[in-house]
Amino acid sequence: MTYTKTFIPYGAYWSTPFVKWQGNFANLHPIKFAGEIAIRALEEREIQAQSFTSLFLGTTVPSKHSFYGAPWLAGIIGAPDITGPMFSQACATSARVIGSAAFEVESADGEDPTILCITADRTSNGPHMLYPNPLAPGGRGESEDWVWDNFNLDPYAKNSMIHTAENVAKLHEITTEEQHEVVLIRHAQYKKALENDAAFHKRFMISPIDINPTGRKVTAVVDNDEGIFPTTSAGLAKLKPVLPDGTVTFGGQTFPADGNAGMVVTTQNKARELSRDSSIEIQLLAFAEGRTKKGFMPAANAPAVHKVMERANLKLKDIKAIKTHNPFAVNDYILSKEFDIPLDVMNNYGSSLIWGHPQGPTGMRLVIELIEELVLLGGGYGLFTGCAAGDTAAAIVLKVSVA
Repeated sequence: MTYTKTFIPYGAYWSTPFVKWQGNFANLHPIKFAGEIAIRALEEREIQAQSFTSLFLGTTVPSKHSFYGAPWLAGIIGAPDITGPMFSQACATSARVIGSAAFEVESADGEDPTILCITADRTSNGPHMLYPNPLAPGGRGESEDWVWDNFNLDPYAKNSMIHTAENVAKLHEITTEEQHEVVLIRHAQYKKALENDAAFHKRFMISPIDINPTGRKVTAVVDNDEGIFPTTSAGLAKLKPVLPDGTVTFGGQTFPADGNAGMVVTTQNKARELSRDSSIEIQLLAFAEGRTKKGFMPAANAPAVHKVMERANLKLKDIKAIKTHNPFAVNDYILSKEFDIPLDVMNNYGSSLIWGHPQGPTGMRLVIELIEELVLLGGGYGLFTGCAAGDTAAAIVLKVSVA
């Protein structure tokens, strides 16, 4: 889809820190938590909940009462008169939420749709599902651990997530050492975001966050991302591949995490009204999806990027900043090879390879970081891409103008 009328107000977006699963966010209900954060974020940005015409919710891990989705969340934040859809598209959920909100803005006639997009997931303590099967011996049901089992088996490709990375690594002869080279670059980039008392994160991140799961006592305070381990070349060299005869180590892949993010998508006029700085304009230009052959998920970014660049009528030489969802170091290595992009050009200030993957909100945080990087660069075109379950990927192109 190509867009001409869709804008994001500068600063009208946010993210929590991301916390490694079974950490300090593990016992917070994802939708209630997202609502609490949205209330705080909107108050800090002086945006009224009544400003929104609808709410789009992206979440991939079911939680108690999530059946009620966006209408419930709208009520929590104080906007009980609006409703909206709920999206679940694995790691591409954020891109799909943003893309679909943009489609609604583009198709509006004489109106100013103002859509609050919220993405939230908790991979910790995911549901353990029991599916009825009256025809089984004794009528015994079939069980599934929603998070763990789906990480480990694609029912179509018949392999796990890590197998897709190994398939790509084998085809393109990507070694463990080459993957670790990517990891070291990404860690160094993330450290830039922590400089000057995490100045880059403070541009968009909601913190500190008091953890009070029972409502009676604050048990912890989260100031920034948690679960990131110090990484060195020597430390990575000690790691063995996870799979026999494989190349991908635990250091060469991300980890599940918990968190949420929010973003306002609207028209140009409304974006100017809600912006924290009217001299900065953010325009969405294009959205696209791609798919590669089954069992090769990290390679899906390439077709998505080709398609979105064509829709945006741009060349990669026009792009000033690139952010990727990189669950495996293999993702960035193959993207660099496919498009001749230096590894250290992508993912300035960090990426999901380093700060974790809560699934639904992962891409939204990356798009937010992309915007802020472009603002610091004085404006320009930005590209986001990220692979997703089912050997798919999504991509977004946007433009930041700084007067």
